[in-house]
Amino acid sequence: MEIIPIPDFRDNYIWTLVQDGYAVCVDPGDAAPVQNFLAQHGLKLCAILNTHHHWDHTGGNVELLESFQVPLYAPKNEAIQGVTHKLSDGEDIALPEIRLHLRVLDIPGHTSGHIALYNDDLLFCGDTLFACGCGRLFEGTPEQMSESLDKLARLNKNTKIYCGHEYTLANIAFAKAVEPENKNILEREKREAAKRANGQPTLPSTIGEELATNPFLRCSEPAVIQAAEKYAGKSLPDKVAVFTALRLWKNNF
Repeated sequence: MEIIPIPDFRDNYIWTLVQDGYAVCVDPGDAAPVQNFLAQHGLKLCAILNTHHHWDHTGGNVELLESFQVPLYAPKNEAIQGVTHKLSDGEDIALPEIRLHLRVLDIPGHTSGHIALYNDDLLFCGDTLFACGCGRLFEGTPEQMSESLDKLARLNKNTKIYCGHEYTLANIAFAKAVEPENKNILEREKREAAKRANGQPTLPSTIGEELATNPFLRCSEPAVIQAAEKYAGKSLPDKVAVFTALRLWKNNF
């Protein structure tokens, strides 16, 4: 199976899973790029997957459904037009056309009903976990987002992360501000900058790589705690407080 990023808008990726002439698309914010890709490669769409309700992840749903009459899998607690399968935490999804099974994981924070779809090898996490960063809190609480990131951090370290946006270099700049002595971040910056210079995506990442470089997964590390406390101007009592300070810092970075 191939997993191909279709660029959309300024920095979105519509991840498209291709196998045996069939395709499944994840978070199609716009129908046209998907339709063009399918036509160019002679593929038949067999399902659409959504991680959350934001327009840049769902805006293409209706037009694609009108053209292809396929199932739309989406979070049960989000208002998304055209849903045929409302997904709950722990539920399994079978996609036989591309020989894939995925499991649903509730990860609220960016939105209140946000989900991830994953198996032992891959993770579609929308706008919750980014390469070297995390999503803004539009509907959820810091406690929810911190817990959601903890869930993702516990996945297999080799799990490949397919998130919704190409934010990596900007996120690395923030990670360097938090941990300027972290050699893993400095080395990652060189690798990812080279990819972007060649017109390549920086994604997928892996859970292991995020644990080594992503400040939002490193809220228990002494250097991260110290940096967050310096920004906040006070002692921070727990991991959630550290996360909250980091998120506020990043919002204004």
